[in-house]
Amino acid sequence: MITSLLKSVLPPALKRPTKKLYLGFRALFYIGNSFFCPYCKKSYRKMLSGGFDLPVIKTMQIIGAGRRKNMVCPGCNSTDRDRLMYFFLEKNKLLKNNISLLHIAPEPSLGTFLKSNVNGLYISGAKYHEGVYYHDSMKIIDIEALTFESNSFDMVICNHVLEHVADDHQAMAEIYRVLKSGGAAILQVPWSPLLETTYEDPSIIDQIGREKHFGQFDHVRLYGMDYRKRLENVGFHVSTFSVQDLLETTIEKKNFALNPKEIIFVGRKQTTR
Repeated sequence: MITSLLKSVLPPALKRPTKKLYLGFRALFYIGNSFFCPYCKKSYRKMLSGGFDLPVIKTMQIIGAGRRKNMVCPGCNSTDRDRLMYFFLEKNKLLKNNISLLHIAPEPSLGTFLKSNVNGLYISGAKYHEGVYYHDSMKIIDIEALTFESNSFDMVICNHVLEHVADDHQAMAEIYRVLKSGGAAILQVPWSPLLETTYEDPSIIDQIGREKHFGQFDHVRLYGMDYRKRLENVGFHVSTFSVQDLLETTIEKKNFALNPKEIIFVGRKQTTR
């Protein structure tokens, strides 16, 4: 609430430093040893709750959605989704030297981390700037019609974006096209294990209807168990990784406050012979 008020009344030049000061004081209040944030490198007694609390999320058991405890870092506002991406990238040593990475609709914490830690080419892009503290270097892009040449990137991160896109098949195909042979795309979406096929209805255009049917006011579909097949239909070779498996095989003992139900979807562009 305080953050929203600051956004509405402060001039742009003062928003970032004021927000940083506010987060610094909030971090001190929650300091402790229960959870660790890899972005601000601090430990906290608890994380903050976050997310939407809507009936369809509970009814359809949507993974990657809903209101959750210990979701938002009090020091930097990173979410469990952001920390999951950090955990997966670091554990699998995916930020190797001289990679080219396209980050679609960059999350502030993850984007800042990647911009500093990708040793090759890092490009971030989204369709709109409004209301989000993006890097100044972020490009305006349309995921359904990317302007990058084919075979441009070793990696693409598209974290909870496809559920907002009118033609997700086209967007998936575009991501596949700009990937280099052998490249990988992390393609996270909210999905329901109770749905055999993805639920879409283009006639639902109002915010209340989308909340009721898809679990968020700006979502245009609810993915089902066929999500993997939808990725494969544009050419991806898909692998999945559960948070539980990642936690069991890691030597990292710090609690990142991850969502234990999350599944990571990685689509690879097979090497051409």
